[in-house]
Amino acid sequence: MSKNRSGTFIGGMLVGAAIGTITGLLVAPRSGRQTRKLLKKSVKALPEIAEDISSSVQMQADRLSESALENWDETLDRLREAIAAGIEATKLEREVLARQEREVAAESGEESQS
Repeated sequence: MSKNRSGTFIGGMLVGAAIGTITGLLVAPRSGRQTRKLLKKSVKALPEIAEDISSSVQMQADRLSESALENWDETLDRLREAIAAGIEATKLEREVLARQEREVAAESGEESQS
C-alpha cells in the first residue's frame, strides 16, 4: 500500500511538473521557435529530474527504514529487560510465598503439638 502511494505521488509530481513547465513556456513572452527549443530541452531533462526525485525518495525511504530498525531494536531490548525483571520478581515472590507457607506450616505444627 505504501509503495502504491509513493508511486502515485511521484507520478503526480512528474505530471504536475510537466504541465507547469509547458504552461509556463506557452505563456512566456517568447517566439514560437524559442519556446519549442525550450520545450525540447525541458522534455529531455524530465528523465533526469525523475531519476533525481526517485533517488531522493529512495534515500528518504532508506533513512526511515534504518530509523525503524533502530527503534525496533531499542524496543526489543526494553522488552527483554522487562521480561527479565518480571522473571526475577516472580522468583522473589515465589521465595517469599514459600517462606510464608513454611512459617504457617511450622506454626500449625506447633499448635497441633500443644
